[in-house]
Amino acid sequence: MKLVLYSGGTDEENIVLDKKLIELSGKKNPQITFVPSSSYFIESEFMEFASQFQKYRVNNLINFPVDVEYSEILKNEVLKSDIIYLGGGNTFYFLKHLRKSGFLRELKDFVKNGGILAGLSAGAIMMTNNITTASFPEFDRDDNDENIKNLKALNLVSFDFFPHYKNSLRYDNELIEHANKTQKKVYSCPDGSGIIIDEHKIEFIGKTFVFYKGEKFSLR
Repeated sequence: MKLVLYSGGTDEENIVLDKKLIELSGKKNPQITFVPSSSYFIESEFMEFASQFQKYRVNNLINFPVDVEYSEILKNEVLKSDIIYLGGGNTFYFLKHLRKSGFLRELKDFVKNGGILAGLSAGAIMMTNNITTASFPEFDRDDNDENIKNLKALNLVSFDFFPHYKNSLRYDNELIEHANKTQKKVYSCPDGSGIIIDEHKIEFIGKTFVFYKGEKFSLR
């Protein structure tokens, strides 16, 4: 299993993660499919995504929104990709349409069959058991306008992920409470940080804070 979880941030902040993602594929010009969280700003988002990877001479890119109709031919080509990259945005809306389209299930098979899955913010949360970490803190959370009750996601990792983390008590109190409730580790990454999983090896890029059993500590 090969996964890359990005917190967020600028292209410059994510250079290390981008390079390591490409290295995971073992190819200089891997085929990468971008799955945006919604099709609302599809053209500008894909242009930004393309610019992000073209600086590494990666230009074999596909744009694949799941909240609009798509052909089986396109989907089959997407599933042949070396890397599928889940974008950021509203996590609840994203989950709704990944599930509704049936692509959530196919993503699990993609990873099981050796494909590399990357995700930014909402896309990274999607790799965990459920998307609860998108629902807090109250002052900085995704709105559940879709009124989704079933928050189950891909369940590819045994920990929870909290992106865009800021080192403050307002965040810490909610993260400690969540970790106590779930009895799972919560890896919390500021923008520019992230996590790489290569089979049974886990690597932390940038500073990562862990919340577990009422405690908070830094891995770097």
